Amino acid sequence: MSRYLFLFFLLVAAALAQAQKPALVPRKPTAAPKAKPQTEQPATVAAAPPLTLAQAIQIGLENNFDIRLARTDEQVAANNVTRGNAGQLPVVDGNLTRTFNRNNVRQESSSRPEPSIANNAQSNLLNANVAATWTIFDGLGMFVAYDRLKALNQSQRQLTRATLEETVANITDAYYAVVRESGKIKSIEEALKIGQARIDLTQGRVDVGVSAKVEVLTARVDYNADQSALIQQQELLTTAKITLNNLLGRTPRLDFSPADSIVVTRDLDQAAITQGIQQNNPRLQLAKTNTDVATYDRRLVRASRFPQVGLTSGYGLNRNVNGAAFFGNQLVTNTGRTYGLNYGVVASVPIFDGFNRNRLEQNARIVEEQSQLQLGQTQLQIEADAQQAYAQYQNRLRLLELEETNILLARENVAIALERYRLGLLTPIVLREAQRTQLDAEVRLLDIRFQAKQAETVLRRLSGGLVQ
Repeated sequence: MSRYLFLFFLLVAAALAQAQKPALVPRKPTAAPKAKPQTEQPATVAAAPPLTLAQAIQIGLENNFDIRLARTDEQVAANNVTRGNAGQLPVVDGNLTRTFNRNNVRQESSSRPEPSIANNAQSNLLNANVAATWTIFDGLGMFVAYDRLKALNQSQRQLTRATLEETVANITDAYYAVVRESGKIKSIEEALKIGQARIDLTQGRVDVGVSAKVEVLTARVDYNADQSALIQQQELLTTAKITLNNLLGRTPRLDFSPADSIVVTRDLDQAAITQGIQQNNPRLQLAKTNTDVATYDRRLVRASRFPQVGLTSGYGLNRNVNGAAFFGNQLVTNTGRTYGLNYGVVASVPIFDGFNRNRLEQNARIVEEQSQLQLGQTQLQIEADAQQAYAQYQNRLRLLELEETNILLARENVAIALERYRLGLLTPIVLREAQRTQLDAEVRLLDIRFQAKQAETVLRRLSGGLVQ
């Protein structure tokens, strides 16, 4: 009899346990999630006016202080390119001198017993002239100087262009850094949604007595860890926005939301990049122009060895009113006036200057050789930078293809894991691992896409195609 009672109670306990399990409702297969656009506004970031990359570059070209300073230097260099600054035009000066004198005069003579005395005798002098000088030969130095001024202007233009290219590249990188940090926030937000779903499912199991409370606590700890990561990521986004605003020359606290996503060009040709570097790179062109300037400096020193011949002419007026002259015992006033035209030729021949011209010419030759070395160094460095950027570009393109496929797998894996966890077929640890795997894949994809765009920007900057 006791044996039958034991079997009866065992069947009742099994039935009660079965009743406490959640009903297994068949669900439709979960479709593979699609990647969301990077321009989507994160839910945890306040709405702000949109800003496109083209708008950011336009603002930077107008307001960036490095660009504005470079443009003012270019204006100064352009203003210096005149024939008068090179010494090819005559120099005309007008001069005027007007003086007044009050003198006490005492004049003694052996023919007069008493001296002649005049107190406070007045006199004045007027001297006015216009003088012109014109150098007509200086060993062709004036023509060399004019060519040198044009080369300096070209050098400053290349420096301004280099500043433009580099600033636009920095703005581009800073803009896409904001896009990347914003995308990471969206990835963490998706992880928080999964974490909240895990908490809800686990709490439901605890309520029916299937799971222990420790699983809910573990889920909440993981959720709080993701919230902490979100707060830190929001700080990184704010820092990235401040960096971009600084490059745009506007207040750092001005908020905005990026309207463009990171789109990587995948067909850059290395041969075209190399050709663009040789023809358009502003730093390389600047180094070439500097060699021309050094050559002009050496030719100027050589021109100083030749005689200098100039023409001079002028017209002057000289009037002297002297009221301190005696005629006998009487003080009289004498007035003299001279005016007329003068002209002539001025020539100077350098004979000996302590060998200073030899020293200057030797130094000029050394500077010319140094500019050639700097040209070679600049060209080698640019080619090395281009080769390194192209290698990184190709590598990141391969990684980008891999990660774009991998992110779809990671999202599908999380969807399946969450469904299996809902059905009680998966442990919380495995679900958390799938969640972390998806978040890591999202971050890797954003980083690799950003790095590929950085390499593309470097290649466009080096080939001179970033600013048209």
